[in-house]
Amino acid sequence: MSNTNSTGRDAGTGLKATNRSMDRVQASLRRRYRAEKRFRAYGLISVVVGILFLFVLMASILAKGYPAFRQTFVTLDVYLDSAVIDPEGSRDPAVLRLADYKRLIRNSLQEIFPDASGRSERRKLVALISNGAPFQIQGLVMDEPSLVGQTLTLEFPASADLDMLMKGHIDRSLPEAERRLSDAQIGWVDKLVEQGRVHKRWNKALLSNGDSRDPEMAGIWGAVKGSFYMLVVTLVLSFPIGVAAAVYLEEFAPRNRWTDLIEININNLAAVPSIVFGLLGLAVFLNFFGMPRSAPLVGGLVLTVMTLPTVIISSRAALTSVPPSIREAALGMGASKMQATFHHVVPLAVPGMLTGTIIGMARALGESAPLLMIGMVAFIVDVPQGFTDPATALPVQIYLWADAPERAFVERTSAAILVLLAFLIAMNSLAIFLRRRFERRW
Repeated sequence: MSNTNSTGRDAGTGLKATNRSMDRVQASLRRRYRAEKRFRAYGLISVVVGILFLFVLMASILAKGYPAFRQTFVTLDVYLDSAVIDPEGSRDPAVLRLADYKRLIRNSLQEIFPDASGRSERRKLVALISNGAPFQIQGLVMDEPSLVGQTLTLEFPASADLDMLMKGHIDRSLPEAERRLSDAQIGWVDKLVEQGRVHKRWNKALLSNGDSRDPEMAGIWGAVKGSFYMLVVTLVLSFPIGVAAAVYLEEFAPRNRWTDLIEININNLAAVPSIVFGLLGLAVFLNFFGMPRSAPLVGGLVLTVMTLPTVIISSRAALTSVPPSIREAALGMGASKMQATFHHVVPLAVPGMLTGTIIGMARALGESAPLLMIGMVAFIVDVPQGFTDPATALPVQIYLWADAPERAFVERTSAAILVLLAFLIAMNSLAIFLRRRFERRW
């Protein structure tokens, strides 16, 4: 009887111990599940916050940059007075080039506003029209001298202040001393609007002109061409050199301390700040070789040195992703090491190599620090026509405009950022397309 009671007590004790163990396990599972839910919630919150910040940033840039793609224009009836343009009637191109075309614009405005008689008022009146308007008339006369003596209806870009007024960036309610436009100028603008002479349309100058001190005449075409020339130099040099180095290191180089040292240095160069490459370009390409400053050729060489580690690393990763069976099958069929590499391995790795190269080029397109060191921060008005012409780059142009005091340059800075982001998105999209289109699944 005692043995039976003892056995029952032992069984009860064991059951209680098992229940306590199960309770501890269940409590531990509940804690782990709660921790997992918290972790997922934190991750989701982080993603949402990141997307929200990105949305706010893009919305801010878009809101500031979109108005720059529309420009205010003023329509005037301009009499091409031969007494002003060519008093002697010789139609000599040198005489036509040096004529006082600004006086023609002033005369046209004074016909609309005859009450603006004083010198100060006439100066304020002409200030409503862009400083580039006289050159517009000059170009028409130089192209067709027979226009002299006629009255033409022409559209001229408005000044930056008038453009800001029409876009609502100048508060009319402020005292006159706190506004860039006087009460008289605002009155003249209102009269021009009533006459239907003021309108807004597509700002072609933003995408076709070079840089300018006048915001209404400033464009990004010179910077875009400068960036294009630099990227051409970078692509022509970095892709073949980077691929050749990757193929040698991955397929042919012996495994010893020297190749290990080279690989370590390549990996370290990929993490070096970009301004260091600018200092290298300043010391080597400019000071030692004496190459021209502010030239896309020098900028391309600097960006090539900066991009090479990325191209080499991505190309080696693409070569590594090719299955060893491809090499073994080629060698088993009697192909040499060279034939197996260049006839079979490299063609299969080319999509990955192109992807890495495009990503490296996209990084190079957005760099400005190394270009500042080689003088590409200079004020360049003319659009470059070659690899050795003075030029600037799109990121540098954004940097210059962001430092300008005029309110109109804020719009153009944001517009240039939008163009740069469009190029970067296009290049990264191309890299994704190439990877998905040509990548083999093993």
